[in-house]
Amino acid sequence: MRRVTIKGIAAHKLRLALTALAIVLGVTFISGTLVLTDTLNTMFSALIGNVYSKVDFEVRGVAQFSGSNATRNPLPESLLASVRRIPGVADARGLVEGYAQYVARDGKPISTGSEPTLGLSYDPDPRISDLRIVQGGPPVTDDDVVMDAGTAQQYGFSVGQRVRMLFYGQPATFTISGIAQYGTANGLAGITLAAFNLPTAQRLMQETGQLDAIDVVTKPGASKTVVEHEITGILPRGVQVVTGATLANEAASSVNQSLTVFSTVLLIFAFISLFVGAFTIYNTFSITVGQRTRELALLRVVGASRRQVFGSVLAEAGFTGLVSSVIGIGLGVLAAAGLEALLRGFGITLPPGSLVFEPRTALVGLAVGVGVTVISAIWPARRAVQVAPVAAITERQDGTEAALRRRLSSGTAVAVAGAIVLGIGLTRPAIQLVGLGAAAIFVGVAMLAPAVARPVAGTIGRPLARIAGVAGKLGRRNSMRSPRRTAQTAAALTIGLALVCAMAVFGASLSKSTTSDVDQAISADLIVSSTSSMSGLATPVPGAVAAIPGVADTNTVYSGSFEIRGSVQTLTGTQTRSLARTVTLRMTAGSSAALARGELLIDSTTATADHLRVGAPVAVRFARTGSTLVRIGGIYQANALIGSYLVSDSYFLAHFGSNWNAAAVLVSTDGSASAAGAVSHALAGYPTVQVQTRAQFEQASAATVNQLLGLVYALLALAVLIALIGIVNTLMLSVFERTREIGLMRAVGMRRRQVKTMVRSEAVILAVFGAVIGIVVGTGLGLALVDSLKHKGVAETAVPVPSLVIFLVLAALLGLVAATWPARRAARLDVLAAIASQ
Repeated sequence: MRRVTIKGIAAHKLRLALTALAIVLGVTFISGTLVLTDTLNTMFSALIGNVYSKVDFEVRGVAQFSGSNATRNPLPESLLASVRRIPGVADARGLVEGYAQYVARDGKPISTGSEPTLGLSYDPDPRISDLRIVQGGPPVTDDDVVMDAGTAQQYGFSVGQRVRMLFYGQPATFTISGIAQYGTANGLAGITLAAFNLPTAQRLMQETGQLDAIDVVTKPGASKTVVEHEITGILPRGVQVVTGATLANEAASSVNQSLTVFSTVLLIFAFISLFVGAFTIYNTFSITVGQRTRELALLRVVGASRRQVFGSVLAEAGFTGLVSSVIGIGLGVLAAAGLEALLRGFGITLPPGSLVFEPRTALVGLAVGVGVTVISAIWPARRAVQVAPVAAITERQDGTEAALRRRLSSGTAVAVAGAIVLGIGLTRPAIQLVGLGAAAIFVGVAMLAPAVARPVAGTIGRPLARIAGVAGKLGRRNSMRSPRRTAQTAAALTIGLALVCAMAVFGASLSKSTTSDVDQAISADLIVSSTSSMSGLATPVPGAVAAIPGVADTNTVYSGSFEIRGSVQTLTGTQTRSLARTVTLRMTAGSSAALARGELLIDSTTATADHLRVGAPVAVRFARTGSTLVRIGGIYQANALIGSYLVSDSYFLAHFGSNWNAAAVLVSTDGSASAAGAVSHALAGYPTVQVQTRAQFEQASAATVNQLLGLVYALLALAVLIALIGIVNTLMLSVFERTREIGLMRAVGMRRRQVKTMVRSEAVILAVFGAVIGIVVGTGLGLALVDSLKHKGVAETAVPVPSLVIFLVLAALLGLVAATWPARRAARLDVLAAIASQ
């Protein structure tokens, strides 16, 4: 049987190549993601380890909140002198960090996307400093700044040039005294760095007399254990000392966590592509097993056992999966190298280093690729040995109706079970159950699709029959001839388009909800906010807005993290005097007047979920002032701008500090058409400040949703591509199967162009059939997702009918493209050779 298997593989090289392509693409995605994340993780771990190896200890505030919301209170600068006096301390330097953003020479702020734009104090001691100056010198005067090499290279800055900078306070201009590397790298993953001398950094970061941390280097030969004990003995409450190794581990863990999120997202889409590819493989092996029924029956007649025939088919699948996986792993390495180069091309500064290929990448790639291929081929292999040899030889196979009934009952059960699991996953929520439920629904739909394939394909093909004449009629009949094959071929495209449509429904609903939320949340005419991902509004901005002619009233809004009943949440602070004129706050219990009494307002969703009522005291904790009790003074309907928790600005600033920067300023104008222009003109000196009308704010919110959807569509495009490969593969196998039939049609007068039209018509019917089922299923999934998120703020439901129609038209066009090669191959068949084939 080994020789038979090898000869079977050699005889169907083209078929196997097309089948393998689906697995190659999926494994490439997986291995490329793993190689890239391993490479980046190794690069940053090495860089961070090298930087923090210089520091023996760091004195810092104790983290007030856990996870990404961790907040540390500053240290008194007087503590620095006390640490320096400890025996065994060679040197100790104070560190200050905060927001500082460069402005490019074209006047636009240098944005780093979601990455920080850091300003920090420069430490001239090379034993402690993270920065290594490669050009110029350190910042000596209040006018000096040291720029990171990555920013200098990308934006064309050099030593001696002047650069404008933005801070929480007034913007200022500095002279570039030096250009520095971070460790051995020109930068740190897109983060911009601006280093000042300590007094200047304290002033700019609004931390005069305070430090964020103190880095300590011990004397040679000193006992680090003793030094650590001595430092601990002089620290006030709420301050801790940690080792350099702990700092390195924390920084590496933070980088690893970010990369894990990045790789998880990519891997999810990779597995979606492989799931789609599994349907292509299943369909291919189903068709080829059907074409080889007589061949396999003859093997049974001459003595081959069921196990041997079953093993032969699986061996062929295993070989296909193995070769595909090896190719995919190799292409994955190239893809990782390309993605790394792309990141650098977009200006993301990465540490130096080579690609990292872990053995785990190869094992995962092989296991997934071979596993998916073999599992997809199991059912066709079982079907190959279930047909009696004599019946197969005589091409007389019974039980079709019984098989169809079993398929319908099984498909219904699987689809219903999937819907139940999906519902549980959406209500919990649990992403694993959502994925499992969606997969089961797709499998169930694929099993049920043959029941509607014939009538739906006939309906879809009727216009083509009229347009394309005889060739169109033949294409229609070919698609109706085998409903199971039609359904199986379209299954992969169904899944891909179902996911795309589900995202389209979710995106349209989210966009509509966002627009509606803004309308229902604020009554102000203008919203003044910051475009920076790291900073709020500069301190002078609220006062400057209030003084502009045409501005009738302003409301300064603050935002910060606090802990309530053991959970870290976002707290909003607002001015009470102008609340009614700028914010639409619909109270369901209590009164907004409670804000002036220092009480807390919560939204109705939170009140219901946490069983809270007006008058109840709740425990809260602030990073700066610690724990306290606050009384609930009122409950309001969900408000997208305010969030779930609201206090007065005076209460907010009492716990967060008077220098806390505003998140936004809501502006009510006198109704004049020039008011918006006047506000924009007055704030022109703050490049990160944006002034938007409510309509513009709504459009910007919708644009953010659309950008996210665009990324999802791009990642799902691979699944759709694999589905098209499946259509190509099926049409090629169909041409091979109907070689004699095509030859006879050519012999009685059918032209080459008509043959091409016949194959293309069949491809369009297959693609549109898959798209119709996919749109129906995807719309249902999208509506279920939206319904499950109503308590999260997605209150509106929208079905983007124009987008769904576009998807349907694109599916038809892609079907035409997929048919190009099979149609040409069918038209070029030699008539006499085709007639003579069996």
